[in-house]
Amino acid sequence: MSGIDLHSIFDVEVGNLSEANLTCNGDCITVDSVSCPNTLNKSALLYTLAIFYIFIFMIGLVANFVVVWMNFQAKTTGYETHLYIFNLAIADLCVIITVPVWVISLVHHGQWHMGEVMCKITLLVFSINLYGSIFFLACMSVDRYLSVVYFAASNSVKKKMIRRCICVFVWLFAFFVSLPDAYYLKTVSSSGETYCRPLYPEENAKEWLVGMELSSVILGFVIPFPIIAVFYCLLARTICASSDQEKKSNGKIIFSYVIVFLICWLPYHVTVLLDIFTALHFISFSCQTENFLYAALHVTQCLSLVHCCVNPILYSFINRNYKYELMKAFIFKYSAKTGLTKLIDTSRVSETEYSALEQNAK
Repeated sequence: MSGIDLHSIFDVEVGNLSEANLTCNGDCITVDSVSCPNTLNKSALLYTLAIFYIFIFMIGLVANFVVVWMNFQAKTTGYETHLYIFNLAIADLCVIITVPVWVISLVHHGQWHMGEVMCKITLLVFSINLYGSIFFLACMSVDRYLSVVYFAASNSVKKKMIRRCICVFVWLFAFFVSLPDAYYLKTVSSSGETYCRPLYPEENAKEWLVGMELSSVILGFVIPFPIIAVFYCLLARTICASSDQEKKSNGKIIFSYVIVFLICWLPYHVTVLLDIFTALHFISFSCQTENFLYAALHVTQCLSLVHCCVNPILYSFINRNYKYELMKAFIFKYSAKTGLTKLIDTSRVSETEYSALEQNAK
């Protein structure tokens, strides 16, 4: 894998590329490897994962679209939502939109039939938004803790401007760290089959590959996870210190943010590190290792994308105000503000750009 992309689609393990005639627009790279017997039923694995990807696509598309829609509705309902949640939902939605393209390639055993331009654009969209999703989660954890503990009484207009600047910076940073992957992607042909693969400079191809994999681990997990874990744990400890049972319950929800991120992303990045160690010969290459890495990278990549489906549930739908607004939008859209709709309005938690979790902590 190079950067945060679909390793399972591109099959870019240095040790697993057999020496073959590759036809491409520029200089091509061939790498010697051991020819392993087909002891792993790759077809069954790929078709099974394709089904899971379809479920991820359907759930993630609906859940993130609802969050984005609710944020647009906020302009007319007067309900303000967290700016990071809005950008997070957009990023996750864009990641999910690319999934059908990967599924098509997946069921064709990684072959690519949509041209080099589509190869670059699809990967760039995927990578930018996946990085963006992770970065927004980290920013949100810091923002929530500082706003609740230190800046609860600060000027809301000033805080909103700072958040907007941070969001712009996150998108730009995600774009620039994704460019190397897209730049080196080529459509290459081998034995009559076409693939979308990164082709690094021939003189130091392995160094490039290891460097890109290592950067994906650092930027996608090593840096953001400690930030998310530390600041959410500090926030949860602040909330749980209260004698209010509702606040303690909210503290448990905050801990779930950390646990879910760990479950979704740790297996994938551990597997990528194993792939790096194999490429550097820290782990001796064997057919068993090749089969394990092939299966593990496919499965853990699929697990990591589940996070795009879980984010709107954890950060939006658990929020009481979101549930009230959804009820009004879908059930009482054409009702007068009397009866149950009036009760819903008066029951809403008073908040500006924070969820009920932060407000309860104040």
